[in-house]
Amino acid sequence: MPRVPAPADPLPVRGAAAPALADAWLRVAGFDPGLETTGYGVIECRGPLVRLVEAGAVRSRGASLEARLASIHRGVAEVLEVLRPTAMAIEQVFSHARFPRTAILMGHARGVICLAAAQAGLSVHDYPPARVKRMLTGSGQATKEQMQAAIQREFGLAARPEPADAADALAVALADWHLRGRLGAAVVPRPGT
Repeated sequence: MPRVPAPADPLPVRGAAAPALADAWLRVAGFDPGLETTGYGVIECRGPLVRLVEAGAVRSRGASLEARLASIHRGVAEVLEVLRPTAMAIEQVFSHARFPRTAILMGHARGVICLAAAQAGLSVHDYPPARVKRMLTGSGQATKEQMQAAIQREFGLAARPEPADAADALAVALADWHLRGRLGAAVVPRPGT
């Protein structure tokens, strides 16, 4: 899995609300579901500080839909097992009337990602892509390049994160932290951590 290098020091994120458990670093995993490439990003948050733990992509393998879905599930389960997030966020499926098949296929990928989360004992929070984009860039119609630039800026990265799916996943993780933090929802450690 390709990975985005993380800066060593945590960075304050504009407008971040303090969590209920302000003295603990809490991990949020974000996922951008895709049938070929599923982006993931894991961040740690404490008060107004947010730091990037790791980001990358799970690439599906196999000739059949079933094999590809199994590949995505294994990759996501590995990310969750190794990086041990305390919460998970995922993009909702975007559907367009002209491309209903795409939405159905993305729904399959999203389903196995949610299954991996349930098996890891994580609750899943989902967000519409336009809301995530608007929160980071000010526009719900932001391009992949604009999202990469926003994530580069937010985390002080030397270069834009690649692949773009990893940047989108980091954006989802940040959205979860901002939106649930503002509502005062605590991100509690998962059992056994």
